[in-house]
Amino acid sequence: MAFEGLTEKLQGALKKLSSHGRLSEQDVKAAMREVRMALLEADVNFLVAKDFIKKVTERCVGADLEKSLTPSQLVIKIVNEELTALMGGMNARLTWSSAPPTVFMLCGLQGAGKTTMAGKLARYLQKQGKKPLLVACDIYRPAAIKQLQIVGESVGTQVFEKGTQSPVKTAKEAIDYARYYGLDTVILDTAGRLHVDEGLMDELRQVKQAVSPQEILLVVDAMTGQDAVTVADSFNKQLAIDGVILTKLDGDTRGGAALSVRAVTGKPIKFSGISEKMDGIEPFHPDRMASRILGMGDMLSLIEKAQESFDEASVEKLSRKARDSAFTLEDYLDQMQQMKKMGSMESILKMLPGVENKLKDVQIDENALKKPEAIIRSMTPQERRHPEVLNASRRRRIAAGSGTTVQDVNQMIKQFEAAKQMMKQMMGGRLGRRNMRIPGF
Repeated sequence: MAFEGLTEKLQGALKKLSSHGRLSEQDVKAAMREVRMALLEADVNFLVAKDFIKKVTERCVGADLEKSLTPSQLVIKIVNEELTALMGGMNARLTWSSAPPTVFMLCGLQGAGKTTMAGKLARYLQKQGKKPLLVACDIYRPAAIKQLQIVGESVGTQVFEKGTQSPVKTAKEAIDYARYYGLDTVILDTAGRLHVDEGLMDELRQVKQAVSPQEILLVVDAMTGQDAVTVADSFNKQLAIDGVILTKLDGDTRGGAALSVRAVTGKPIKFSGISEKMDGIEPFHPDRMASRILGMGDMLSLIEKAQESFDEASVEKLSRKARDSAFTLEDYLDQMQQMKKMGSMESILKMLPGVENKLKDVQIDENALKKPEAIIRSMTPQERRHPEVLNASRRRRIAAGSGTTVQDVNQMIKQFEAAKQMMKQMMGGRLGRRNMRIPGF
């Protein structure tokens, strides 16, 4: 997972400060030396790391830590704020044209995941109520057009292509097509190269001049580390990009690109790729990322995922049942289905404060929900609605039908009863329907 090594080392360096009742300037500088090494090992640009440490040290010393009641917490607060500022301060949203269609031009090198990201962006914008059109402007890479068509089909988005026709002409025709058919967003998937060269840049400049895109978004592979920052700097100098999309941020990357690209280019990271699935894209929030890097979790993103996955009608119905103690195994099964929409168990758990490093050597069973799901599906409608009728013979039949054991059935029933009791307590504690965002577990 991205930042895993950096998180561990930063926590180690900052934890040493908490063992001191008071902190001197020497204590802070010693800790900052460790932080600096952690940043460099994470492939953060040398000058960026140097400037970051300078700012944090100056703020810590200027805060007069010796008079603070919780000096270590104050240092962590300052580090968090400076990490947030380093990555841009706040989420940089897409801008929109006053006269549709709005054109977003994606560019980048081959292998960065540009075509797949075009589809992910289209899927994301569809959820925002937009009507996107994907445009195949890569006429050089073998099967590039076919790949975009497959991606477009998987997300339910039209793909405009004109074979090996000039990308400039294709882009202009695509905008006319979108305008005629009432599509409000055009996403151009342009050609890439294995490296930055003048031929690539000349073509991209021609497309830019011909269609005047609202935003030029550079797609870079976060796993390439410092190379990603170098590529971003080159593209920015040639095209004046408007933002960056980092792909593969869920992979085994040290995270240096995310921490360096804004400082080097002055352009914000707008989105990050968080999984290989077509919904594996999320807006990049510097403050949330800083919290995750420091092991503080990311509860806001977790809540947003829950809000996307749990429909209002289901939550309302569940709230009523919880208040009336009418929560059944059918409801329990329904909540499992909606939990699966939120993504992998590992990704969910890592958003909880203090959990990420504890999961380092723990194997997460992503199929953990399959067994209880099979058990419940092996029950009759009456048994799901009235689990109190589940006697020994019924449990043996259910175990045989679901390919599990009686012990598995008994354990699932215990988990259900515990969830039911917890929900009853939540409602009794007046958490209320509006605050109940992740029901059941």
